[in-house]
Amino acid sequence: MSTEWPLWEVFIRGQHGLSHRHVGSLHAPDAEMAIRNARDVYTRRNEGLSIWVVPSVEITASSPEEAGQLFEPSESKIYRHPTFFEIPKEVGAM
Repeated sequence: MSTEWPLWEVFIRGQHGLSHRHVGSLHAPDAEMAIRNARDVYTRRNEGLSIWVVPSVEITASSPEEAGQLFEPSESKIYRHPTFFEIPKEVGAM
């Protein structure tokens, strides 16, 4: 039986950001302690607005070898490309 605490992945939303970004990992016995530890380790200068912690074992990722077959179908859907639509002059630059 392992005596090591579970590994958590930490995501921080910065003061001026709209999305969370991965900043690192840490060990903690539960989610509450993981958030507290993440605050102490990754937001020492008050740069965080929100913290997410996720058990590492719960993350599933694609492999780089699958990139072709995984992302290729989007190329056949031209309507998803922003160049397919005309932007009215009233809207201005986007």
